[in-house]
Amino acid sequence: MGNFGDLIISDIRLVILRALAEDLGYSHNDSIIYSVVRKFGHNTSRDTVRTQLAWLREQGLVTIEEIGEIYVATITQRGLDVSTGAATVPGVNRPSPRQ
Repeated sequence: MGNFGDLIISDIRLVILRALAEDLGYSHNDSIIYSVVRKFGHNTSRDTVRTQLAWLREQGLVTIEEIGEIYVATITQRGLDVSTGAATVPGVNRPSPRQ
């Protein structure tokens, strides 16, 4: 990843995976994910969040169930491994070690 925009997108993807990994059901709707992404300092749109969810699905890191106009994302085992740093995927930031 070379430019600043790519760095932001790769961090948004990690934020999404970590939010899903920390949920008891490993799942959130796109509205909650949007709020989490904004809480972590990314001034982005809901469309960007949905685009990144679709990208994560293409990589096999999440599944998405569409309920009406709502997306419900669930992390996969591979996504869980990426969220903890046990596996890496180009295009997703690697998490920093936790204290």
